[in-house]
Amino acid sequence: MTDTTTHHRICPLCEACCGLEIKVQSGKVISIRGHEADVFSAGYICPKGVALKDLHEDPDRLRTPLIKRNGVFEEASWDEAYAEIERRLPPLMAQHGRNATAVVVGNPSAHKIGLLTYFGKLARALGTKNVFSASTLDQMPKQLASGLMFGHWLSVALPDISRTDYLLVLGANPLVSNGSMWTVPDFRGKAKALQARGGKLVVIDPRRTETAAVADAHHFIRPNSDVFLLAAMVHTLFAEGLVQLGTVADWVNGVTEVQQAVASFTPEAVAARCGISADTIRTLTRELAAAPRAAVYARIGTCTQEYGTLASWLVDVLNTLTGNLDRAGGALFAKSAAFASNTAGKPGVGKGVTTGRHHARVSGAPEVYGELPITCMAEEIETPGEGQIRALFTVATNPVLSSPNGPRLAKALDTLDFMVSMDIYLNETTRHADVILPGVSPLEDFHYDVAFPQLSWRNHARYSPPVLPAAPGQPEEWQTLLKLAAIAQGKGASIDANALDDAQFAEDAQRLFGAHAEAVIAATQGLKGPQRTLEVALRSGPYGDQFGRKPDGLTLAKVQASNATGGIDLGELQPRIPEMLRTPSGKVELAPPSLLQDLQRAKQDLRGLAPDLVIIGRRDVRTNNSWMHNLPVLAKGPFRCTALVNPADATRLGLTDGALATIHSGPRSVRAQVHVSTEMMPGVVSLPHGWGHDAHGAQLRVAAERPGANINALLDDQLRDPLSGNAVLGGVAITMQAAAA
Repeated sequence: MTDTTTHHRICPLCEACCGLEIKVQSGKVISIRGHEADVFSAGYICPKGVALKDLHEDPDRLRTPLIKRNGVFEEASWDEAYAEIERRLPPLMAQHGRNATAVVVGNPSAHKIGLLTYFGKLARALGTKNVFSASTLDQMPKQLASGLMFGHWLSVALPDISRTDYLLVLGANPLVSNGSMWTVPDFRGKAKALQARGGKLVVIDPRRTETAAVADAHHFIRPNSDVFLLAAMVHTLFAEGLVQLGTVADWVNGVTEVQQAVASFTPEAVAARCGISADTIRTLTRELAAAPRAAVYARIGTCTQEYGTLASWLVDVLNTLTGNLDRAGGALFAKSAAFASNTAGKPGVGKGVTTGRHHARVSGAPEVYGELPITCMAEEIETPGEGQIRALFTVATNPVLSSPNGPRLAKALDTLDFMVSMDIYLNETTRHADVILPGVSPLEDFHYDVAFPQLSWRNHARYSPPVLPAAPGQPEEWQTLLKLAAIAQGKGASIDANALDDAQFAEDAQRLFGAHAEAVIAATQGLKGPQRTLEVALRSGPYGDQFGRKPDGLTLAKVQASNATGGIDLGELQPRIPEMLRTPSGKVELAPPSLLQDLQRAKQDLRGLAPDLVIIGRRDVRTNNSWMHNLPVLAKGPFRCTALVNPADATRLGLTDGALATIHSGPRSVRAQVHVSTEMMPGVVSLPHGWGHDAHGAQLRVAAERPGANINALLDDQLRDPLSGNAVLGGVAITMQAAAA
């Protein structure tokens, strides 16, 4: 055991970002557990953290570039892979234009600083408007609503769970996710502490989730009706004189406009559509308004529906009108040590956000946050004409499984002239590529979270060095992205990525620091790539040393030095309005015109009837993304890809526990194993996300042993929230019957 070393690492497998303690012997991971001294997660760990060993050692994980020749993948050197891309991409762009290319990036990139900070360089080099990401699968409504209200896409109001007295959760299961668009490891422990101090946790969800099971109260709600419930709660606040703006009263625009907009959404008007009685709606509203400190939190269930942006907006309208916005124990904004736009520039005012700077060629869907809806991708590949996508770059993503109507997308990918994938797996999407460029194992890369400190329950700064060395010759992912960008710009594959990075950094320094650019360049000598970017972001951030002007401030070296002791604790969230606002008015915009207009669509829909049977997704702590199904420690145990059905529905439909059923939605269908469960609301079926590992050519051997049914194969890729472009993944009407033997 003399060669055993101990390493401290931030887990990159979900938004909780827990601190891990990893022991390595003779180059092999021998144990993984929670890091007790971690200032953010305090030793908490879920099964995914332990699975990092399986991920690193997975024999299916790609370690060498692959080039498809005559329909068969062959191993190649990095030089050969880059040469193949240079041979095929520039002529295609010269013939068909830059909008004949597209890029799509997935969830893992949010956990890798090199991918997150350098992906944009590839997109800009391509010069295409066809940029897609997983954001339009589950989170863009929250980002758009936050941007319109507070001025930036990542200015998200977060429950102050350690001090609140009343937490209302809609369409979210933080006990499993440990937060989503809210980074809160060990939610269970924090919820128990809330209850121990006399607080109350209330969950509204069409399934009695793991979070609902530990709550003080749970109410079923019909999927896709959150907007009606929330609007009725806002209506009740006005009707009963419960509105109180609290400390943000001088910084809010639009209260009267909101009151007028919700006038017709009485509790009686929405009760049948929600499946929640008018009395219960009023009681919930009164409890929320009466609590000394309260917060409303809603997530994936409220985002993945046709009223996702409206529901996300109304959550923060409730937080504001009850006096809980920007209040300890209410909903506060994190103050990230680096990369947060709401800590940069002139405080309290900004440009705000805009959408629709361009539109999808086929559907006309507007751009949001620089992206088009991922559900537009297949039609943009299929439809002839100027701007038809002919070449595609995928980065750490598997949209054939994770986005609606995957079979259609799979067929479209086969028609591309050229496709390049940066990925660690040969999966259901990358099997269509012509070149696959593998990334490094998370244990071979340094780690600093860019986005999640902006969404964290507590302010902090934490850094993880690599645990294990990368294989000889393996480039860092940011270097790969720079090489691809250089090829797209006609600079060739032989260009040195480090030299290119130095030149780009010098340009950025001149633009950002002007006369001080040379001093910044000198102060970052010896650093490269995202480490240099991080050094600048930390030193110029709200806690930084400002390049020597504040000697006690943060630097990269100080954050690195805190690794063994669990990082640097920057304290509880604090009130930040008005300084964090980046709206043109310098106020919280409670009534954005586009949202008031879309509320009229919901008003018209309120008169309609809810479908008899609908389907929703779900996620398990072990299987919250498709690629986790290939890790033995997570895949073992009971089969989790089952269709949960209420007993009354099972009897009505002739379904038997453990038997197969066929689920139809329009022309699409899947077969899934039935599990009869009282945790489901009558009229609602739940099938988990990310399964369907039976595609020919994929190399995910553990996942293929129990492939499961792909809920996204049921879903219509034309159904979107019109404001955010987010896919509709829940509340979709289905029929269901026992499958033939």
